[in-house]
Amino acid sequence: MANLTVVTGFLLMGFSNTWELQVLHAILFLLIYLVALMGNLLIFTLISLDGKLHTPMYFFLKNLSFLDLCLVSITVPKSIANSLSNSYSITFWECVSQLFLMMLFAASELFLLTVMSYDRYVAICQPLHYEVIMNSETCVKMVTTSWLTGDFFGVLYAVSTFTLPFCGSKKIHQFFCDVPALLRISCSDSHLTVDVIMVLAFSLGIFCSIYITISYSHIISTVLKIPVKESRSKAFSTCLPHLIVFTFFITTGVVAYLMPPQESDTVLHLLLSMFYTVVPPTLNPVIYSLRNKDMKTSLRKLIAWKYFSKGLIPKFFP
Repeated sequence: MANLTVVTGFLLMGFSNTWELQVLHAILFLLIYLVALMGNLLIFTLISLDGKLHTPMYFFLKNLSFLDLCLVSITVPKSIANSLSNSYSITFWECVSQLFLMMLFAASELFLLTVMSYDRYVAICQPLHYEVIMNSETCVKMVTTSWLTGDFFGVLYAVSTFTLPFCGSKKIHQFFCDVPALLRISCSDSHLTVDVIMVLAFSLGIFCSIYITISYSHIISTVLKIPVKESRSKAFSTCLPHLIVFTFFITTGVVAYLMPPQESDTVLHLLLSMFYTVVPPTLNPVIYSLRNKDMKTSLRKLIAWKYFSKGLIPKFFP
C-alpha cells in the first residue's frame, strides 16, 4: 500500500541547475512579463479612455487584454522569484490557486475568442443588423458567460486534481502547477474524474474551433465579394489578428496537453509549455495593435494629450 502523507507543498521544476542560467532565465522572463504587462495595460487604457473605441469589438478586446494580463501574472512572477531565490517550493494552497486561476483564465479566453469571431461575423456578414444584435446588454452577457465558463472549469480541474492522493516525490515536472504534471506524481493510477473533465474541455475546444472556422469561412466569402479594395483590406485587418491569436492559443495548448509524458525532465518540455502560457498574452497586444488604425490613432491622441498637458505640444505638433 502506498505511503500516503498529508501534502503541504510541492517543488516546481527549474530551467537549469546553474546559477548563471537561472539569473538569465529570470531576466528573460522579467523582460517578457514587462512587455506583456505594458502592452495589455496600454490596450486596456486606450479603450477605456477613448470614447470612439467604445464599440463591441473593442469591448471584447479590452476584456481579452485583462484576461491576458491575469494569465501571464499567474506563472511568470512566481517563476522569476524562484529562479532568483534558488528555491522552487510552492505551498499546497498556492498550487491549488495557481491551477484554478490558470484554468479559469484560459477557458474564459477560449470562450471570449469564440465570441469575438461571432462579433466579426455579424459586423461583416450582417452589417445592417449589427447594432441590434450586438447591443450592450448582449455583449455584457457574452463576456459574463465567458467568465462563468472559466470559473466552471477552474473549479472542476482544481477539485478533481487535488482530491487525488499524492505520495513519494513532490517534484512537479513543470515550472507551474499544471494538470498533466500533477497527475504524473499522483499515487492513483486511476483518475477518471480528471479524464472526463479533460474530455469535456477538449470538446469545448473543438466546438469553439469549428464555430470559429465556420464563422471565418462566411467572413472570407463575404469580404471577397466586396468590390472596393480598401474596404476589403479594412475588413481583413480586423479579422486576421483575431484568427492568428486563436490559432496560436488553441494549437499550443493542445500540443502541450497531448504531449506524452517525458521519461526525464527536459528544457524543451518547459519551453513548449511557455508557448501557451506566456507567449500568447505577450503577442496579443502586438498582433492587435500593429495593423489596427483605430488603436494607433488613439495612441497618438493619448501622446498628444500628454505633451499638451505639459505645454510641450507646440514643439512636436506645430
